[in-house]
Amino acid sequence: MSVGTNWQQGDAVHVAVALVLLAMSVSSWSLMIGKTLLLWRAGVNLRNGIAAFWQAPGWEAGVRAATGLDASGLLHPLLAAAHTPLAGTLAAAGTPQQQHMRNVRNGLDTAMRRLQFGQVVLATIGATAPFVGLLGTVWGIYGALLGIADATQVSLPQIAAPVGQALIMTAAGLAVAIPAVLGYNLLGRWIGRVESQLEGFAFDLHALRNTDAAA
Repeated sequence: MSVGTNWQQGDAVHVAVALVLLAMSVSSWSLMIGKTLLLWRAGVNLRNGIAAFWQAPGWEAGVRAATGLDASGLLHPLLAAAHTPLAGTLAAAGTPQQQHMRNVRNGLDTAMRRLQFGQVVLATIGATAPFVGLLGTVWGIYGALLGIADATQVSLPQIAAPVGQALIMTAAGLAVAIPAVLGYNLLGRWIGRVESQLEGFAFDLHALRNTDAAA
């Protein structure tokens, strides 16, 4: 029995489960491809941008040089931490070192959120897709058993076709979940390396600012 015939014979629950798995698959692959491009671009931008910052003659020149190479938008929140907060606000409270530390921490959080975007979705798809497929299998077997109970004569093809159709849903759930889990783990390790590089640069920025303030 062809896939098209299986689809046509499926009831509303079977079709709904198949559509949910299809949406999960499209979402996970879109996220994995998009995040792969983002992280690859971020690695290049961070290397070039940080190198350009430290080779600049001064802070302002370094900010301009690094920002010009920051196509991924991860360095800008950290470099913007040097901006003086508006006077008379709570953001201006405390010493300049404390203000800068707070701004660097906020900028680092912004960059981290950009890097972590989509990871929860991948984890959710990897954890739930097998159960969605299992739901389709259980429902399909239940429908097959009802059909067998109503039949006056039962043959092997009558049993094999609906049961095989039901088992395909379990395989589809695993086919959706396995790439999502692998993508989550591999991208998580890659994100960790980029985050470590950002944290090191944030620490160096704060130490440099403190040195300039003490001088």
